[in-house]
Amino acid sequence: MTTSKPTRAQAGEVDLRSRLDHLTLSRKEGFGRLAEAPRRKRPELLSRRQLKKLGTKALAEYNRNRRKWHANLGPLGTPQMKALHEDLWDIFDSNDQDSDKVKGGIALDAFPGLGKTTAVLAFAKKVHRRIIEEEGKYTDEGHERWPVCRVGLTSNTGMRDFNRAILEYFGHPGRFRGTAADFGYRALDSILSAETQLLIVDDLHFLKWRNKNGIEVSNHFKYIANEFPVTLLMIGVGLEKRGLFSEGSSYEDAVLAQTGRRTTRLDMDPFTISSEQGRKDWRDTLLGVEERVVLADKYPGMIADDLSDELFARSTGHIGSLMTLINRGCQRAVRTGAERLDKELLDQVKNDAAAEQARAELQHALASGRLVSRPGKKAA
Repeated sequence: MTTSKPTRAQAGEVDLRSRLDHLTLSRKEGFGRLAEAPRRKRPELLSRRQLKKLGTKALAEYNRNRRKWHANLGPLGTPQMKALHEDLWDIFDSNDQDSDKVKGGIALDAFPGLGKTTAVLAFAKKVHRRIIEEEGKYTDEGHERWPVCRVGLTSNTGMRDFNRAILEYFGHPGRFRGTAADFGYRALDSILSAETQLLIVDDLHFLKWRNKNGIEVSNHFKYIANEFPVTLLMIGVGLEKRGLFSEGSSYEDAVLAQTGRRTTRLDMDPFTISSEQGRKDWRDTLLGVEERVVLADKYPGMIADDLSDELFARSTGHIGSLMTLINRGCQRAVRTGAERLDKELLDQVKNDAAAEQARAELQHALASGRLVSRPGKKAA
């Protein structure tokens, strides 16, 4: 049997997907590869009998593909992500105003492990694709169009560092030398030239708000809102407690409050099973996970029914902890030949520390019937 040579387009898709292993979201090329890469192809679901018929090399390649697949199961279209995306579209599209109007900013403020960055990147990919499809890859001036810019903060980020990170993202030749003001003008020029419309600032909680750097960057956010034709989307943990949305009597409070006045706060919640709707949302998510898992002995209800309580207790309703546990469980199931997920196998898999700390209390409540995770059931 002969196979046809892949077309240039098919070869390009494979190459683009393979280079995601080495992408960095701090550069436009890395984000572009993430946004434009074709959807990952799911390995064929084989039975144990079919697995036994594979040769040594073919089996190794098949398991390698499954390892990669299970390590990248998401993002899932959870109710939380869908609701967040609707809010983001509302604000982003409403910011399509004339240049004399200040654009409203967004602050996504939620606890770790709820999929904030994953959800924002999924939204940013949609923004990138929509704008490129509507307006093309090049501006009227002949520059590359980059609808999205993403910057990550550290605890030592000042205004100069922040602007330099924008220049680094665009690969600007002037990113190595200059003052904070120089970098600011160059950053504005880069965003204008690329016609960027969404500026994502991740890990905002790393910023020490009330020291010199924090006040500088907060002032700079105000400058961005006034001068940059972008929607500013900030992601962090505990931003409200850090004073981003509050008004106080001190100069520092007033500076932060100006940012808060122009910013819409959004959040993401963990799954809860205290209501029938919450239990339904949890089961729908588990069904989505179950559908994607590629294990020879998978059966209907393996995850959504038989492991519902276990997975809620182990993840505490946090999507990040859930996907970590599923990923690691699938890796072990493939490697050991178990080819299914069950409580015995998951008991051998370690999860993140925060989820493990809350595990015992939830397991006891579920075992005693005080809590139920499946819809249609009532707690004792």
